[in-house]
Amino acid sequence: MVSSEQLAAFAVASFIVIVIPGPSVLFVVGRALAHGRRTALASVAGNAVGMYVVAVCVALGIGLIVERSVLVFAIVKYAGAAYLVWLGIQALRHRRKLTPEIGGIGHAPRNLVRSASEGFAVGVANPKAYIMFAAILPQFVDRPSGHIPSQMLVLSVVPFLIALVSDSGWAVTASAVRSWFARSPRRAELVGGVGGLSMIGLGLSTAMTGRKD
Repeated sequence: MVSSEQLAAFAVASFIVIVIPGPSVLFVVGRALAHGRRTALASVAGNAVGMYVVAVCVALGIGLIVERSVLVFAIVKYAGAAYLVWLGIQALRHRRKLTPEIGGIGHAPRNLVRSASEGFAVGVANPKAYIMFAAILPQFVDRPSGHIPSQMLVLSVVPFLIALVSDSGWAVTASAVRSWFARSPRRAELVGGVGGLSMIGLGLSTAMTGRKD
């Protein structure tokens, strides 16, 4: 149903869109700096699933409504932006609690299910996901072959896997840098501040990104 040429061409396009740092990458880096590798990787998994949900919505026609409707697109974008800003504010408020967390003592690890759900929310609200699946993906569908929704779902597995690998790389790298901060309480507070400010900046940039018509 889907040819190898289709998969290869869409893989190249997806790779270009995904590896460019955007909302997902910045969120994962912020999670890694603030809470470590496990939390960041859980966020990566949730984000990838959220992104694939967008693909499913596009394949079923819902994503096209979001892409074409100024009102619906604005609601999704600003809701996601507000959520990211709220997460950033919380990280700033509680940055002093990061010292025992980074050191691995005093506090239990951050709930991985919650981290995955936060990543899921970012993936669903990411404007880049709607651009990729509603504007780029349809160009790689072979319409004469029929079964267009099925083709779109199969092709969407490609960016899902690329995002998992790419974002996981960002998570591992950022968490490795985080360990250096664990040697000093002052550095640990800085971790929380950087992570919080990153998410606030991400939320603001998300609000200003995308269609303005």
